[in-house]
Amino acid sequence: MMVPATVVAGGIVLGMANGAIAASFAVSGQTFKVGASKLEGDGFKQYGGIAREKDGTLHPVAVSEITSAKLYDLCQSVNASLPGVPIVLTINAGGGGNPATASGLLIDMDSLEGNAEFTNIKIGRDATDLNESAQPKSFGQSADKVVITDLEQVARSTSAGTFTLNGLKLKVNVGASARECF
Repeated sequence: MMVPATVVAGGIVLGMANGAIAASFAVSGQTFKVGASKLEGDGFKQYGGIAREKDGTLHPVAVSEITSAKLYDLCQSVNASLPGVPIVLTINAGGGGNPATASGLLIDMDSLEGNAEFTNIKIGRDATDLNESAQPKSFGQSADKVVITDLEQVARSTSAGTFTLNGLKLKVNVGASARECF
């Protein structure tokens, strides 16, 4: 079943306002972009949540948990511009057929786009069946496997038990070269 990721993720919005507190740390308040030509994941769960800044500011997010993931042609960018000086930090990894890998991946995101295929998807689950700290009776979904091609994600936080960045390239881009992943 091919389903646009935005349609499936759109259903998450209904459960966000009263969702779980997803991150166990205070988020910065700044988003970052993550792109990949393909994400392959096992053990997919998604539900609404709240990302909290240190000053108490709350951000509704879609929380995605993936037990293990492979990310091909990974690009992460953070806009760190100063007044009059464009600055973008980029991280690239997982190219040349040697993907970046993650285990215990947890993502708090504002948006997700791409083409998604889910294996054994269950939509409309009570989120507490997926994560006991989620808001009871809030919307959740799960799948045995997920493959997302042309992934474009805007996130507030990411954490993982292990994150291996094969072929890591980190660069601070200033001026005309200060371009984000997408």
